[in-house]
Amino acid sequence: MGDHIADSHGVIQVRGARENNLRNVSVDLPKRRLTVFTGVSGSGKSSLVFGTIAAESQRLINETYTAFIQSFMPSLGRPDVDALHNLSASIVVDQERMGANSRSTVGTATDAYTMLRIVFSRLGHPHVGTSGAFSFNLPEGMCPECEGLGRVSAVDVDGLVDKSLSLREGAITVPGFNVDGWYWQTIALSGFVNPDVRLSDYTEQEWQDFLYRPSTKVKIGTTNTTYEGLVVKVQRLYLAKDRESMQANVRAFVDRAVTFDTCGLCGGTRLNQAALSSKIDGRTIADCSAMQINELAEFVRAITDESVAPLLGNLRETLDSLVEIGLGYLSLDRESGTLSGGEAQRVKMVRHLGSSITDVTYVFDEPTVGLHPHDIQRMNGLLLQLRDKGNTVLVVEHKPEVIAVADHVVDLGPGAGSNGGQICYAGDLAGLRKSGTLTGRYLDHKVRLRDNVRVPKGQLSITGATLHNLKDVSVDIPLGVLTVVTGVAGSGKSSLIHGSVSVRDDVSVADQSPIRGSRRSNPATYTGLLDPIRSAFAKANGVKPGLFSANSEGACPKCKGIGLVYTDLAMMAGVASLCEECQGKRFTAEVLEYKLRGKDISEVLGMSVAEAQQFFTSGQARAILDRLVDVGLGYLSLGQPLTTLSGGERQRLKLAIHMGEKASTYVLDEPTTGLHLADVDQLLGLLDRLVDDGNTVIVIEHHQAVMAHADWIIDLGPGAGHDGGRIVFTGTPAELISKSDSLTATHLLEYVS
Repeated sequence: MGDHIADSHGVIQVRGARENNLRNVSVDLPKRRLTVFTGVSGSGKSSLVFGTIAAESQRLINETYTAFIQSFMPSLGRPDVDALHNLSASIVVDQERMGANSRSTVGTATDAYTMLRIVFSRLGHPHVGTSGAFSFNLPEGMCPECEGLGRVSAVDVDGLVDKSLSLREGAITVPGFNVDGWYWQTIALSGFVNPDVRLSDYTEQEWQDFLYRPSTKVKIGTTNTTYEGLVVKVQRLYLAKDRESMQANVRAFVDRAVTFDTCGLCGGTRLNQAALSSKIDGRTIADCSAMQINELAEFVRAITDESVAPLLGNLRETLDSLVEIGLGYLSLDRESGTLSGGEAQRVKMVRHLGSSITDVTYVFDEPTVGLHPHDIQRMNGLLLQLRDKGNTVLVVEHKPEVIAVADHVVDLGPGAGSNGGQICYAGDLAGLRKSGTLTGRYLDHKVRLRDNVRVPKGQLSITGATLHNLKDVSVDIPLGVLTVVTGVAGSGKSSLIHGSVSVRDDVSVADQSPIRGSRRSNPATYTGLLDPIRSAFAKANGVKPGLFSANSEGACPKCKGIGLVYTDLAMMAGVASLCEECQGKRFTAEVLEYKLRGKDISEVLGMSVAEAQQFFTSGQARAILDRLVDVGLGYLSLGQPLTTLSGGERQRLKLAIHMGEKASTYVLDEPTTGLHLADVDQLLGLLDRLVDDGNTVIVIEHHQAVMAHADWIIDLGPGAGHDGGRIVFTGTPAELISKSDSLTATHLLEYVS
């Protein structure tokens, strides 16, 4: 190893990195090796790996394009770092959900479907044309009825209008069609209907014109415009969009007024009749896409035709990689938008395994999220495979099983936020164990089984659950205790809990999905903390609370309270610069004159949660801050934009809010995501407090520490997909390891012994 570090071309050199909380960090990372970055949540791992190394690599690549092409790319400011040497092109494989585009499937995202189309165009009988004839995204292959979506939408007219009212009385209940608004005027004043007549009194002709008339030129007052029936307009405005990209109120309307049914012509396969007529060994391409990937791999192995041998080899490799990475339970026709963050990350990884590019830097963000200990060994194999192809692999990770296979470990800390941002250790695993750092001390730390499990106060019964791959599952979840639901990825855990428990009334669900909010939203606005803070400032200064909101009258007029000015440079990339007027403080100079115990509003919003907890000693503000500290977010600053939070941080922020709502049942989905081994202990203490306060806590989790700490375990399996969906064990953790031979039992036994 020493020789590699000495040769300066064999290392990526980072000098003086100051992004976010990094304190002038300088470090050398060996190239063509696997380096794992560890440290508590908020210690600066992501700022170093994503915010500095990956960001600068991406920016330098973008700079090689012409100004014209750059104008279409996202603008990337240069990270705050003195120098970076020997960077190679970097590919970030993160957990961002794959686009919610309903035309993207696991098959199209991995190129497996493209290869399958070519095989069918060569070997399928009858022969129906080139590979394009099997594509549901091209006119020659798509079903003419649903245009390749596999679903047709029908609009429920009662969800659009209230027939007992006239248009002027507000009969249209669609968002955006308020009385006197422009959309409303184009319909009400078009001359096709009388705006003062109740809809139930329309003639047949008026009703047809009102709802279904295709676009027609009309004149409203002096303006020429286009009229179209309400249903036609709603389909154009709302149904052409992806559900995920809609605002919440529009999505609620669409869910209420629109039904999606499987297309009757293609049976949901998305393809036209010609494509569905061509078969290999009795199977159509739609049959192949619907098969579980592990079964499809077997089917493809049985095809032996020399004319497509190289292509079949590539297809087999891609399918085998998907099985190897623990995604054999998916099918190629599964929509990308329905994958979890961890699944999406693993699908992207397979794409790169097949790539013949070498000497690039791959950057992974907690690749073990959503993986059972059994699957983590496979993931390690894939990370090492990428390294052995001659690539530099950088991984942000907390699991000791991954740290164990690293060639090099960089530990950041010692704490989080302003107490972090320094390198505590860099070197090999043996050195980390001896280093005395928090990570080194916790590597071999184990949570023991409880001496006494709590006694349930009743039960919540699930009967006959059949969502996704669940096989008519009935199970009792004990109330008033800590229950952990586990099983390999794809075994049916989320289907069981989110499908049957989360939908009940008194249940609070804290998951890792993005928090809807703009760059104006921050922990203070999201948790409701800003209200008592504004009131305290208003009271102390005898002025009104609205002045202390960066979204209303106290906002700096130049940057409108954002603190940054975004400049669009037409042909060049746009830039964000600190607002000169308020120096990034977001408020007018007048507002900053008002103080609360010697601090202005900008200084208070700049505090970390832990600092603010010392500043606000009582009342509602203190109660909210206490909960944020309880969930381990003491290091976040009150004014930090929500868009910069990680998945685990978002989940803990939601949990802090739910704790104030006094629900009786809490569902948490992998709450250990993004948590250092030391923080996991703190999380277990928090879960205990929730249960001891009389609540029921149900956790979907793979972390052995959480399983060991549970009162009750529900284990699903035995495998994934078709091979899962059954309850393989329910009982205490001690019973699991003494009575069961499931994969979970094996790994838990190894952990506690």
